[in-house]
Amino acid sequence: MTTHTELGASGRSDDEGSSRRQGRRKTRLPAQVPGAHRCMVLACTPEDTTAVDLHNGAIVRLRVEWGDEREPDLSPLEIVDVVWADDPERDDLAQPEAVTVTGVPSVLGTVKGRRARRVLRDVALPPQQNLLGFPGSSAPYWEFRGMRPSVAVVVPSRGPVIFRRREDDTVWARFGWPRSDNWLPLEDRRAIAALDDARRDRLSGKDLETALGFRPHFLVVALSRPRDGHCYKTVAALLPQP
Repeated sequence: MTTHTELGASGRSDDEGSSRRQGRRKTRLPAQVPGAHRCMVLACTPEDTTAVDLHNGAIVRLRVEWGDEREPDLSPLEIVDVVWADDPERDDLAQPEAVTVTGVPSVLGTVKGRRARRVLRDVALPPQQNLLGFPGSSAPYWEFRGMRPSVAVVVPSRGPVIFRRREDDTVWARFGWPRSDNWLPLEDRRAIAALDDARRDRLSGKDLETALGFRPHFLVVALSRPRDGHCYKTVAALLPQP
């Protein structure tokens, strides 16, 4: 005796259709703690954590005191709740998005799919002549007046390529934007680990995609804190198209 599974109008079985509908349901996050800001992480480095405040869509640079027992370990696209410090230290003219927080961010989960794409699309910077508002890869700290952004999410016109400079053992990223060729220090620990694991000095294209486990679509470019009187453009993270 042959049995048949009933199909819906779409041609899928009822069980299959139900499974797909459940997969599309939004992940429910816990209620937001009063006074906390809910953010989506873009990049996490020892200097700070770049994130999007989901309440107003603004990019913020969270200054977190991690302590000696824990390294900065937040991952891109994680959702966190953070509490602004009573004195949020908003007077850094080179990094006007910087804000100090109380304690360590609470990780609630990871956002995926359309929800993540929508956030990244909204904050992605349209092509401009000068990345972060000035030419070159660095500028003296005293030239900043708090009027230019210190972080940007960009879709490169070419690349990226990541490579290790043997002369000083640093890792860099090369990409196009939009008519310029940018060579910037890379601070994405996952990408650096992928380069090390591949035992290569250079990764691009399919090789980079395989090493990372995703095709890099967005770059998070951030201005460093002053180093010897200058602030430097860096690549804080390579992000996929969710």
